[in-house]
Amino acid sequence: MLELNSCVSLGGKTYRLEKLLGKGKGGYSYLSSCGGEFFVVKQIHHEPCSYYTFGDKIQSELNDYSRLKASGIRIPRMISCDTKNERLVKEFIDGPTVESLAQSGLLMPEYIEQAEEMCRILYPLGLNIDYYPTNFIVRDGLLYYIDYECNSYSDEWNFENWGKKYWVNRCLSGEEK
Repeated sequence: MLELNSCVSLGGKTYRLEKLLGKGKGGYSYLSSCGGEFFVVKQIHHEPCSYYTFGDKIQSELNDYSRLKASGIRIPRMISCDTKNERLVKEFIDGPTVESLAQSGLLMPEYIEQAEEMCRILYPLGLNIDYYPTNFIVRDGLLYYIDYECNSYSDEWNFENWGKKYWVNRCLSGEEK
């Protein structure tokens, strides 16, 4: 874990770590500033995860980003990557998460429709994404998948059988992951 208010350098720029945005299976994400703009710095971690097997995490991030970018779904642009220190910088997508919208009773049907549209793009490519509701941000009425994780398609982990139920049922009941 990186220290808040410290700075990291990537791609010839210095980013100040302002706030911890969250911890996922693969890393910590920080709201960071550089030149008056906000970005996300993700630091890969190697903490154990009982339900997921990893290979080379930073290479997986790069490979998954390439696949998702090629798919055309809305994701944050990758700004820079430091494979040696296992860090990357992403575009910051400002807005509420699907989880916070659901918990506030503001999860609109059009956000579910937009997720289903992503599925119509991803499934023929043989891909699932991590449909956990904190991985989606709404900005200006548009849904963005802010993680880069994607896996081979399986019915068990598709939106209809896992993600959608999680969005609608568990988020609204306030259950934790």
